[in-house]
Parts: sequence; structure tokens; C-alpha cells
Amino acid sequence: MTKERVPIGRPPLLRQTNAQILLRLLREAGPCSKADLVRASGLSAPSVTNVVAHLALAGLVEPIGEGDSTGGRPPDILRFRAERGSVAAVEIGPDSLRFLLADLDGREIGKARVSLERPSSSPSAVCDRISGIVRDLLRKQNQTEEQLLGLVVGVPAIVNVQEGVVRALSALKGWTDVPLGGMLAKEFKCNVTIENDTNLAAQGEYYRGAAQGEKNFVFITIGEGVGAGIFVNGSIYRGSQWTAGEIGYLRVPSISREHPTIHKYGKLEKLLGAPGILKSWQSNRQRSRTYPKVNCAADVFDLAAAGNAEAKRLLRQRANLLADIVLDLALILNPSVILLGGEVGNHPRLLQEVEELLKGSEFAIVRVGLSGLGSSAVLWGAIYTALDPAILGLLRPSGSPT
Repeated sequence: MTKERVPIGRPPLLRQTNAQILLRLLREAGPCSKADLVRASGLSAPSVTNVVAHLALAGLVEPIGEGDSTGGRPPDILRFRAERGSVAAVEIGPDSLRFLLADLDGREIGKARVSLERPSSSPSAVCDRISGIVRDLLRKQNQTEEQLLGLVVGVPAIVNVQEGVVRALSALKGWTDVPLGGMLAKEFKCNVTIENDTNLAAQGEYYRGAAQGEKNFVFITIGEGVGAGIFVNGSIYRGSQWTAGEIGYLRVPSISREHPTIHKYGKLEKLLGAPGILKSWQSNRQRSRTYPKVNCAADVFDLAAAGNAEAKRLLRQRANLLADIVLDLALILNPSVILLGGEVGNHPRLLQEVEELLKGSEFAIVRVGLSGLGSSAVLWGAIYTALDPAILGLLRPSGSPT
């Protein structure tokens, strides 16, 4: 354990700040005694005793027995009660809903995936599905709805996070200016957050993926669409109109002068995204039956890795586009690392081509790597986003153990 700085403030604020410090120590170090917390936090013994009593009243800590004696009365050993509540993550995709339920230590305790059929993909229908599946996950863990302390939903769209409004979701019909946060808040009593899925994926990589310890990085996802989550000084940068990172709308030199349109995919998205790659391959295949049949964009890159000349040509075209984006982002933001994720972005052969194309850069050198969490990055980012507000919410009122 290392000592924490203790800020000075009014008693209620000071107690809450001290409670956060002690909880963080307990979550990081595991079960320990009050004396351990005094040494690690720098707080006085009476302060630690008072704060521990407050945390016990909120149901967040409990004694689990006596520790080793050093000559006097054996100390009580305290532990963080991760089972006090749970947080839920939901990822809305073009054809499915994915769910993850975690305890207050961020440990997975339940998950689910359901198909999303287009006739039943309206905002109200999706809300109904989310409500039903989350409640089912809670029941399977013998948890009540009151124990759900946070719900974070990732959406492949521009989102006004403050108001919980999905501005437009291109992949589904009827998703324009949808107050999704308010709709779900009517179903659950907990805090509800709606966020762009790529921003959550970046949060996930920061929490437990390939960006752990990185304060300034960019996560680029290339799948059905193309987007970027931008981390600046340890936090997601969303921009003044919530559109930071919408790189799918970047203009492509010599190809597009289109203005960004919120209800349509961007030109770069159409070229670099999975549907665009498949479309190019299928178009070439219609002209020449020598082209092998593929089921997804990653199959084309697999063919390139196996030596197929036409697949290698298509891969090099897309890698050139991506290398330009990586270099532009490196010049503008100077991040420590740029990570690639998504069905297309997470392919090792694409990374290899991009790294080769970037070798001539004399400055703005940036490390490029692959996602460490793959398809689960969005859900883990949502769990990370939900945890601290959930725990802080228990510290404000004087709750009772459950």
C-alpha cells in the first residue's frame, strides 16, 4: 500500500473523500485491518474508525475475523463487500444485444446475448428487451432490482451523454433523437448512462485491456462502421457537440467531397468498414470467378495472409487509408499508442501492413497495436463507467447492509 493525500474540506465532504480513499485501498489490497488502513492512507485512527463505521452502515465493508496479534488484542480484518450490489452493461449492435452483469469489484457474474430482429428493433422494443434480460440476469444471481446500482448502454451512434439522447443510429430504423436514457430510467431506479460504443471500448481497454496505464491514447474500431475513442489525460474526450472521434466521416482524398450527414454512413466508413470491403470483393468476384467466396471482411484479409494476390491488393488499399488516419491522429493528438479493434481493425495482417507503411515517419512516431479485449471491449468499458458512480451513490445516503 502507498500513502494517499488527504484533501481538506467540510466534514460531510471530507468523510466522503476519506471513504473513497479507504474503499479504493480495500478494493486494491484486499482484506486488511484498520491499522493497515491508517498506515496506508495517512488518516488518523479515529478518522478511519468513523469512516469504516459509515462504510459498514452502507453495507460496503464487513469484518471477516481476527488477524494475527502483535502482542495486544488481535485486530479485526475488514473486507470490501463486492456483492453489496451490481452494475449492468448493454451493447446495442445492428443485429444483437449483448449483456454483462458484474459485482462491485468488476467481476463478471452473468452475461447474455440475444438476436435483434429488424421488425422488433424500434427504441421501445429494444428497451423492453433490455429490461427483460437485465431482470432475468439479476434473478439468476438472486439479486433484487434494488441491488442494481448502475446501467450503462453502448450505442453505435452519436450520443448526447448528458441528456441520454441517441442522436441517430444509422444501422436501425426509427432511431433519431431517441431519449434512451429517460426511457430506461423509467424501468430501473439506478443511474442510467448512454454512451457511444467506441468511447466505451476505449474505456474498456484502459480498464483491463491493451491501454492499461496509458493516459493519452486513441482506440480505432473498424467493423460495421468506423470510429475512434480519444483518451486525453486519462479521460474520454467527447467534443463540444459529442462528435469527437467520428472519423468515419473524414473526407477521402480524390474520392469524396461529401459533407458529413448524421443519418448516413460516412464515405470513409463505406470504404474501410466491413461492408465496404465485402462489397469490393464481391464486385471483383462477379467479374472473375477465380475470386474465392468469403463470408466476412476478415476472410479477405485471411486470403491476403495466405498469399492471394487480389486480396493483398485490396488489403494494401485499405491499409493505406488507415495509415493516413493513424498518422493524422498522431500529428494532431500525439498519443502514446493507437489501438485497432473491431472485426476489421483487429486483424493482425492489417496491423502489419499499417506498421510497414508508417516506417518512413521521422516524427509523431506512435505505437500501433491491437485491442486486448476484442469483442468484449464495449461491455467492459461500460462496467468501468458504471462502477465508481454506483459505489459513490451508496456513500451519500446512510444505507443499511443487504
